[in-house]
Amino acid sequence: MTRALVARLDNDGDVLLAGPAIRAIAAGCDHVTLLCGPRGAQAAGLLPGVDEIVVRRAEWIDPEAPTVDRAEIDTYISLLAERRADVAAILTSFHQSALPLALLLRMAGVPRIAAISEDFPGSLLNHRVPDPGEVPEAKRGLAVAAALGFASPDGDDGRLRVAVEAPPAPLPRRYVVVHPGASVPARAWAPERHAELVERLVADGRDVVVTGAPSERALTAAVAGRDAINLGGATTLAQLAGVLAGADAVVVGNTGPTHLAAAVGTPVVSLFAPTVPAARWRPFGVAHELLHRPVPCAGCRARECPVPGHPCLGDVPVGAVLLALTRLETRSGIRPARAVVA
Repeated sequence: MTRALVARLDNDGDVLLAGPAIRAIAAGCDHVTLLCGPRGAQAAGLLPGVDEIVVRRAEWIDPEAPTVDRAEIDTYISLLAERRADVAAILTSFHQSALPLALLLRMAGVPRIAAISEDFPGSLLNHRVPDPGEVPEAKRGLAVAAALGFASPDGDDGRLRVAVEAPPAPLPRRYVVVHPGASVPARAWAPERHAELVERLVADGRDVVVTGAPSERALTAAVAGRDAINLGGATTLAQLAGVLAGADAVVVGNTGPTHLAAAVGTPVVSLFAPTVPAARWRPFGVAHELLHRPVPCAGCRARECPVPGHPCLGDVPVGAVLLALTRLETRSGIRPARAVVA
């Protein structure tokens, strides 16, 4: 019985992008444990191929991680050893190091470990994968799986996939989703722009559903106004996948629901703040339009924009989003709903 451990230690969106690699590894193993942080635990529960989920904050990745404690690390190593993994794939973004976890996995007795690493790993990695450069995150993960000898099985197109649950309430037959929140403030379009977008879509005869996390209820209420359906804080991630799956299109920033929409095959208008490279983080495997303004500070990885007016997104007008939505729907063969005037 071959047992594998796959690690992706950051947010829900990152965990969703690990899905193709996890399916490739699951196709060649009898048991897959997914090691993730609390910010990615909801997404972990939606991924095909995962048999077990272990959740723990990583001191070297999670922005709210606790201080390193020797006893806690010893307990963690014991927990990893109990998994009895034969192989481990450590999935990271270009700015993260795989080596702290590789050290712990070695101490836990894992015999074969693969990861992308620019730093010399010594004896920590059996398979040191060269950084593939400006490629989508999902393909980075597949490269690590391939280093361990795993490939996508026949019939698997390598796109994102998730389990989907029905929305918490009946929705219109045709609708557009607007998701105004973002896990990082520097990736969010202004709330008043989202509210204007909803008003103009409704005025054009469109049904609009506004979605968001429980912490974003005030934001989604303000954006939805009186005429849109406000589901802020009303869905689990699996139910949100169901909401997105039924939509004609989704307007969203560079945040987890972008990748959730891609996983259910719904076209995306992405208000993509260029704080991180679009080549790595744009919607993967689905029709999309990318919107932002070119700025000299692109690639800054800022969590809070230090530039007045947040020009990379602040300078994107509502009209540009509406035009992008029309282009996207036309390309995808979706007939935009229009108002019927008596």
